[in-house]
Amino acid sequence: MKTKFVTQLVFLLLIGFGLTNCTDPYKMKTDTFEDAVVIEATITNILEKQTVKVFRTYRFEDFGPVFEENADVTITDSDGNEYPFAESNRTYTSVNAFQAVPGKQYQLTVITSDGKKYVSTKEILPPDNPLEDVTANVTTIDNIRGVEIRAKSPDPNNASQFYRYEYEESYKVIAPRWLTVKAFVHGPSLYELEITMVPRTEEARICYSTDKSTEILLFDKGKTIENSVDFPVRFISNQNYIMSHRYTILVRQYVQNLHAYNYYKNLKKISDGGTIFSPNQPGYLRGNITSVNNPNEKAIGFFDVSTVSSKRIFFNYADLFPGEALPPYKVDCYLTEFLYCYGGGLCSAPAVNSFLTNNLMTIYDFHNAPISYTLTPAACGDCTSFSSNIIPPFWVE
Repeated sequence: MKTKFVTQLVFLLLIGFGLTNCTDPYKMKTDTFEDAVVIEATITNILEKQTVKVFRTYRFEDFGPVFEENADVTITDSDGNEYPFAESNRTYTSVNAFQAVPGKQYQLTVITSDGKKYVSTKEILPPDNPLEDVTANVTTIDNIRGVEIRAKSPDPNNASQFYRYEYEESYKVIAPRWLTVKAFVHGPSLYELEITMVPRTEEARICYSTDKSTEILLFDKGKTIENSVDFPVRFISNQNYIMSHRYTILVRQYVQNLHAYNYYKNLKKISDGGTIFSPNQPGYLRGNITSVNNPNEKAIGFFDVSTVSSKRIFFNYADLFPGEALPPYKVDCYLTEFLYCYGGGLCSAPAVNSFLTNNLMTIYDFHNAPISYTLTPAACGDCTSFSSNIIPPFWVE
């Protein structure tokens, strides 16, 4: 199982920049910047190709983290086995599948292209406590009615104490103003464009979207009197469109040691719920990775060895809210009619052409005498404008 903290921005060690209070637009720049390596890795007890992320910090005005290319990445265990990693799609992936096993120590080594060497502390796999069940129940929290999704894991032997959670949710989207035809705009210039209505050859009514969790979700079983885990992973308002039809969530449960738990706990505090690569990160948080060449150099990140288990559930909105109206759609699906001609007054061909060519709106209805078009926001008539019409391989109706 892979963590995804690098999907957010690497924005650490930025201090000293200010904002002016002038009326002219001001382009913010970083006055003080400290370049540092950022390493994130979680290897688990699942037999698979493991991954390691290696990036650099970046300035506020830059677009995103810089991937550290041509690094030499390896993990070694206490039996002397070495697991090399290869660069692929801005990630380092183990050449062969392997898994962490109880009783062994694991250490990460990263040597960057300029010869700098970074090593982690030696970590061991904590005791496992598999995720047993994921439930979805209607409840009201802070006066908001919705669905609470909880992860449950009995632990009668009290073998594990520290947990971290991630989830990946997918849901069906149905465009409410979909048509069997679509507009094909063609012509030499904006004022000479023609619109032809052609049959749709691709799915644009039903789509599937997937979102991943970004918040750090932690649980300390030692703070409860029960030898079990019952953790609220997700709450979804019944007014959230993602539940309108069919919804699924895959919950991953990581069992951590105390060192890893405290690291993510402190990270959650200082980054306001973000991650090690969050722009809310105000300073340096020491992990378990250090520089061999220069002990004073800041090396950011954590090498985690965790047991992991996962469960997926599906439900329909009608299953939990029988007979109730669906939540509002993603956007307001209003209709606007345009008389399609050139010139002043009510003529609006340039506006229609601009809306269609920029995928801001789509045609919901049309007439020939006189030529007029009724437009609706693109998301209302074509779900592929923001989602995917490819059915996920795990999807079950």
